[in-house]
Amino acid sequence: MSWGERMTYTFYNPKVALMGAGCVKDIGTQAKQIGGTKALIVSGVSKHGEELAKDIGELLKSSGVNFVIYAGAEPNPTDINVHKGADMYKSQNCDMIIAVGGGSPMDCAKGIGILATNGGKIQDYEGAGHDLKPLPPLITVNTTAGTASEMTSFAVITDTSRHIKMALVDWRLTADVAINDPELMISMPPALTAATGMDALTHAVEAYVSTISTPMTDSAAIKAIELITQYLPKAVENGKDIEAREMMAYAEYLAGVAFNNASLGYVHAMAHQLGGFYNLPHGVCNAILLPHVESFNKEIVPEKFVPIAKAMGVDVSGMDTKAGADAAIEEIKKLSAKIGIPSGLKEIGAKEEDFPVLAENALKDVCGLTNPKQAKVDEIIAIYKNAM
Repeated sequence: MSWGERMTYTFYNPKVALMGAGCVKDIGTQAKQIGGTKALIVSGVSKHGEELAKDIGELLKSSGVNFVIYAGAEPNPTDINVHKGADMYKSQNCDMIIAVGGGSPMDCAKGIGILATNGGKIQDYEGAGHDLKPLPPLITVNTTAGTASEMTSFAVITDTSRHIKMALVDWRLTADVAINDPELMISMPPALTAATGMDALTHAVEAYVSTISTPMTDSAAIKAIELITQYLPKAVENGKDIEAREMMAYAEYLAGVAFNNASLGYVHAMAHQLGGFYNLPHGVCNAILLPHVESFNKEIVPEKFVPIAKAMGVDVSGMDTKAGADAAIEEIKKLSAKIGIPSGLKEIGAKEEDFPVLAENALKDVCGLTNPKQAKVDEIIAIYKNAM
């Protein structure tokens, strides 16, 4: 390859990342440092989500920052949620946004931020490459160890008219301050812990085999896979294990570092369609699809899967490349089964007659652009069927 053909890469991260038990207590100081005087706190629609938002509000108030709460982010946040939140941001004269919860309120908050400074409808910003004006200051307080939405430049919003999930990608969606306090993750039930943890594993694996991976993203991805393999079963078994919670917080953040800069692949492109069409949990869809998509990918980049197997605890010293790649797929399946992930798409309500339209839409998803092996519609349909 000549110098003229070499690609250049850009590395995106939040300006500030707070990690460790109790770090959320510094949110008021952080809000003031980035110029906030009145925050729109975006949370999930559940009672727990609203209570978390109130707790964050009290921390802000003690630092002299005012707030209003928008507890309007559904588990798969919709265009309607975003538009209502944007209306509230403007009517309440807010000048910053704070998201608290998992990926749903964070994605919703990012969508609100886009409309707050750019106007229009959220559908106008689907995909990548839009010339966005800067968003309002954004702080994200993560309470799950999976989506990494607190630190990425991605947001996923459901278009209720088309029944699809729209992927929005822009560096301006990256938070100014990302907070990962494992004490806020202790209350996650086992099933949610498992699903979000497998979401993080999917981020790491897809980023590692991505066509635009780099040494920086590879190192983050492999470390994330190591930590998830070691600590996710412990966090599922005992949610109060603070060491497991903290290590999973690091793991999901590292996986976020990886995919935020190397992007993803067909697991996410296909999972987005299942989530948008059936309103299914994202992490579970990822977990079910992951070994099947990677079985498709390992035929073209088997050498990428040997380090994944090693990171998951497999002794690959006596294996050839094919055996090592096969071992990686088996370890992914074993981990899913160990933590109680459903065995197939049929179990969560997917129907084969819907696969043609799901496959067509999956191939339009921006996440699929960096998959190591490009597929045709019939190949995506076959993967869905294999995952049943």
